[in-house]
Amino acid sequence: MTPVREGRREAARCDEGNALVEFTYLAVLVMVQLVYVLLSVFQVQRAAFGVTEATRQAARAFARADTPDDGQLRAEAAARLALADQGLRDGPAPSIACVGGECLAPGSRVRVTLTYRVHLPLVGSLLGGDRGTVPVSASHTEYVDRFQARR
Repeated sequence: MTPVREGRREAARCDEGNALVEFTYLAVLVMVQLVYVLLSVFQVQRAAFGVTEATRQAARAFARADTPDDGQLRAEAAARLALADQGLRDGPAPSIACVGGECLAPGSRVRVTLTYRVHLPLVGSLLGGDRGTVPVSASHTEYVDRFQARR
């Protein structure tokens, strides 16, 4: 064999195992970011499910109440329960608007809107304020039953 070929073989032998180390470092760097993005997406999706269900349940609870004051209390309780079901604590009270006539009149509509701010992991503590949050909002309109007997 020529000395040039032997030099190449020795250089190749010295490089053995480096590819595995480089791949491991790159995989860890990419995987950490991927896991963070997945955690953030899952938190936003969880909030979207919770807010959507909270508005639906709050509108149904309000539309079936006897008085607007009783409806407000029922709607807030239903929204808190639906948010807690998704693990969301300290959610804001839903905004309730009566559409199409007197509130709770047969055939009128009740529109409930709720906005929840999702705090992303680590970003909020680094950036401060509301920069590390994603607002998630939903609204639902429920008809008051035309044939419902009021007390």
